[in-house]
Amino acid sequence: MVGTLQRGVIAGLKTSWALGKIIFPVTLVLALLQPTPLFSWLIDLVTPLMKWFGLSGDAAVPLVLGNLLGLYAAIGAMLTIEFTVKEVLILAIMLSFSHNLIVESSVASRTGMSVWLMLAVRIGLAVVSGLLIAHLWDGGHEAAQYGFITHEAAPPVGWGAIALAALKKAATGIVQLVAIVIPLMTIIQVLKERHWIETFSRWMAPVTKMLGMSANTSLTLAAGFVFGLAYGAGVMIQAAKEDGVSKRDLTLAFIFLVSCHAVVEDTLIFVPLGISVWPLLVIRLVTAVLLTMAVAFLWRRFEHPMRKEAAS
Repeated sequence: MVGTLQRGVIAGLKTSWALGKIIFPVTLVLALLQPTPLFSWLIDLVTPLMKWFGLSGDAAVPLVLGNLLGLYAAIGAMLTIEFTVKEVLILAIMLSFSHNLIVESSVASRTGMSVWLMLAVRIGLAVVSGLLIAHLWDGGHEAAQYGFITHEAAPPVGWGAIALAALKKAATGIVQLVAIVIPLMTIIQVLKERHWIETFSRWMAPVTKMLGMSANTSLTLAAGFVFGLAYGAGVMIQAAKEDGVSKRDLTLAFIFLVSCHAVVEDTLIFVPLGISVWPLLVIRLVTAVLLTMAVAFLWRRFEHPMRKEAAS
């Protein structure tokens, strides 16, 4: 048992190092960019587009923050701006599909997935969902009542303070990564050496089959679904290599996960906005299931004639 734990910790450290080399510099650069004119220019660039989604110009701030820095930054910004219930719901839906794009896409790309495919699916889902709610729902014009208001500390002044705050944010990201990845990889190592992974795969087989994937994709799918693309990437990378997950199944798994990942945290984080989080969960889950099944169906349709042609 001690040997198993040691191998799990070593695997966790290796994975943390591999992912940390991406997360730390990306987080640091983005945190340094936030107080610069470039970041303000990005917000000004997006502001005119807000009217298409039935949003005020101020909505550009949480959208840009959420897509570049993550959901916590977006929520912090939203709690300081007065929005209607409809605006809050639109922002929550869009951000649940499309957030922390640079970090999560960079980390997930280590599994061999195309960054452009992940970006296209996530941004596409955010845009389509935002437009649908904006133009199909006539309600929600009353002012949003937030569950509670948080007052952020004053932004750092001067490049020394900005650099220190950026380093602190990047270091915090690494600490969170290590705190999640090492125990997670250790548990996975124990499950593997006790052959419980096979049992888990059998339990998940009906789900993966429904989504058009093989049973050996179950661990990859579960890791991203529960822990997210960034923190679950360690398990997904190892599972993809050791479990022999095919390129097709890995692509389908990521199409599902870019639509619906870190389902607990990414849903509950919207509670402070005072809206019902159940619609967020249901919309993300239903979208992920239907989109993955559709892609799997089309993949089979195109793959079958190509196989027949190759055989002849």
